[in-house]
Amino acid sequence: MTWHMERALITQNRHWDNKPYENLFNRNLVNSILTKIKLKEIQVLLGVRRSGKSTIFKLLINHLSKKAVPQSILYVNLDDPLFSEVWKDAKELYRVIETSEKITKKKVRYLFLDEVQNVRGWEKFVKSVYDAELFEKIFITGSNSSLLNGGYARLLSGRYITDYVYPLSFHEILKTKNIVTYKDLVSNKPWVLSLLDEILSFGSFPEIYKMEDPDLKREVILSYYDTIILKDCVAIHGIRDIKTFKELSLYLISNIASLYSYNSLARAVKSNENTVREFVNILEDSFLISETRHYSYSLKTQSRTKKKVYCIDNSFISNVSFRFSDNRGKLLENMVYAELAKNGYREIFYFLDQKECDFIFKKEKDLIALQVAYGIDASNIDREVQGILAAMNKLNIKKGFIITYDTEQKLGENILMVPFWKLYEEVLV
Repeated sequence: MTWHMERALITQNRHWDNKPYENLFNRNLVNSILTKIKLKEIQVLLGVRRSGKSTIFKLLINHLSKKAVPQSILYVNLDDPLFSEVWKDAKELYRVIETSEKITKKKVRYLFLDEVQNVRGWEKFVKSVYDAELFEKIFITGSNSSLLNGGYARLLSGRYITDYVYPLSFHEILKTKNIVTYKDLVSNKPWVLSLLDEILSFGSFPEIYKMEDPDLKREVILSYYDTIILKDCVAIHGIRDIKTFKELSLYLISNIASLYSYNSLARAVKSNENTVREFVNILEDSFLISETRHYSYSLKTQSRTKKKVYCIDNSFISNVSFRFSDNRGKLLENMVYAELAKNGYREIFYFLDQKECDFIFKKEKDLIALQVAYGIDASNIDREVQGILAAMNKLNIKKGFIITYDTEQKLGENILMVPFWKLYEEVLV
């Protein structure tokens, strides 16, 4: 085992050779983490598999390597099968650290544990080394939102800070092309619209965005989906009825933004409400989907009304589902939801009271109403405007937006029609 571990550590820690990691997307979250890096609390990154958590680790290592001895920084990717013995017993992590220090002749000061949920009992190890102050800073990632909900993990309460990692936001991609000002955005509109078309169909997972071949993109997207289903859902939660679980996942992704009850889902996949409810929770836990509820001041009303679901990335909707190839309206709606989440809005609702409004969220102290319509014409403008007006009047909302593909117009005093490519500048900041 030792030789294999040594080889894995040397391969994974290229910064030990004093070489920075290159060709990485510069993620917005990094600056926020750097402001907290001197805090003693454990830094936790949670997010869907392949969203860029490892990249953020490498960006942080690049930064730390300028101030600390690179050989004192240890990165361990616990998805690597060469660490399979560690998966079974968290105490083996002590041996990993000893092996690192044997190779580098340097004490580990900064510990990075990637995909830590693979290690049974990892919480006890992390708590032990944290309390013993063995390291200046501990960083961990996980692909399940329940990573810190278990019995042992509760022992870490008050000892960690959590940030969430998503696939690339539209704004982050624009920055990679040096489109950083409003003037840049408008001046490059044709390219920006082509980028929007690309993400509508293939999403914005970092590695997939870099690819050019559509067939290869689709192949990798399907592999991501299968890994999330089998590794982050079935294996971790011990699901036995895999067939029904897969059917439910496919059904939900094929019915993005549609109203449902757990009873209707149960009928659709020939199961029961309790099982369906549990399976939806597991899919949410893996970050594959997010459930939204009707906005109400009553939590009881929220829990009893129908739900909607959105997907973490458009790639799965376009390439995994069986009915979304031409439904660009739903694809745009899902993309708007994803952008809200990527920009830190975690409490997102819909409104329904005879008329429907797609999204209600809080910006600072104010509620904002958002309606999404790919295109606006005489056949749908009244419906879209009436839906957002109903929400604004009922909830006393002062500002509403209709997000379109590329139509811009002012509708009355408090409603603005905004193209998606201006969402960040006009709505989110």
